[in-house]
Amino acid sequence: MKIAVTYDDGNVFQHFGHTEQFKFYDVENGVITQEEIVDTGDSGHGALAVLLQQYHVQTLICGGIGGGAKLALEEAGIALYGGVCGNADEAVRAFLAGTLCYDKNVHCDHHDHDDHEHDGESCGTHRCIH
Repeated sequence: MKIAVTYDDGNVFQHFGHTEQFKFYDVENGVITQEEIVDTGDSGHGALAVLLQQYHVQTLICGGIGGGAKLALEEAGIALYGGVCGNADEAVRAFLAGTLCYDKNVHCDHHDHDDHEHDGESCGTHRCIH
């Protein structure tokens, strides 16, 4: 299995469409066997789903994500675990343990602000409770 996480300086990046890096985790029998950080090349929402397909990703962990990107991931057959915040490695370990805090209905549609924050919180962190 290959898991991707939107990535920024060790943490889950909070906006799928603006992520500059993914961290990929290869998993066999519930154990992480390899990790790799990949630059996105300033790809847009749809191109990011294609990039994930090219790397044979089956699961994405991210913060906020818009409806179009969710649809692109669904069409690509990539399982989405959104609304996640905190350390990327810890999020993957929690996913593998079945304890990941995520929001199956995560949706970010606030694309009209430059700083992309809502009441002091970045998109995707609204529901993250540890």
